[in-house]
Amino acid sequence: MAPLRSAHRRLGTRTHRAALLLIAIVAGIGVLPGVAMAAPAGGGQQLNAADMTLLNGVRLAGLWEMPAGQMAAEKGQSAKVREIGAGIASEHQKLDELVVEAANKLGATIPSEPTAEQKGWLAEMQKASGARFDQIFVTRLRVAHGKIFPVIGAVRASTRDATVRKLCDDSNGFVMHHMQMLESTGLVRWPELPPAALPAPGDDGLLAAAAANAGPQVGVSSTVVWLVFLAALGTGGIATYRMLRRS
Repeated sequence: MAPLRSAHRRLGTRTHRAALLLIAIVAGIGVLPGVAMAAPAGGGQQLNAADMTLLNGVRLAGLWEMPAGQMAAEKGQSAKVREIGAGIASEHQKLDELVVEAANKLGATIPSEPTAEQKGWLAEMQKASGARFDQIFVTRLRVAHGKIFPVIGAVRASTRDATVRKLCDDSNGFVMHHMQMLESTGLVRWPELPPAALPAPGDDGLLAAAAANAGPQVGVSSTVVWLVFLAALGTGGIATYRMLRRS
């Protein structure tokens, strides 16, 4: 005959197993993608690639467009170009202060000097004079503003960070104003502007574009995650109930 065991001991063993099972289920919640509690809005979130693209782009724009505007204010052939150059230089100084302030607040590292390509544009303007300078100045800056403009909109639509959203709002106003000023010269060569970079037609293209701006994500639907979680919880609950009932 098998030796008898204390009922208290059997109950303790089964209760211990049930507790371990429940602990495992609860612990699983913490590692399920999409179940972890979100960080508070407007802070404490890691910047993604799109956010950094905006910070770097706005900073780089100021680093070369400020001296370009100052150059236009001094050597532009037409009074219109000289006026616009001075206005763009002044406004980029304000925008540069905003992006530096945002980067410091976010703890982000941004460029301290223009790119090699941007330095080449400044050298090209330095060598030009008269009507040729006016044309180069307007062409280079209009193309550059046209490139950063859609980036601002894309980041503004997707960023999770309040500081980045504020910078997008400020940058959007400045860039729009600069494009309007440059276009008012009548020197913009519209056929030479690069085509718009739009997402592919259809839902798949739009979803892919949104995912590209959303930072690293786990490719699992939150609905699937919750279904798996509930199934695991239900299975664990049934097993726990049976174990306790046997005890």
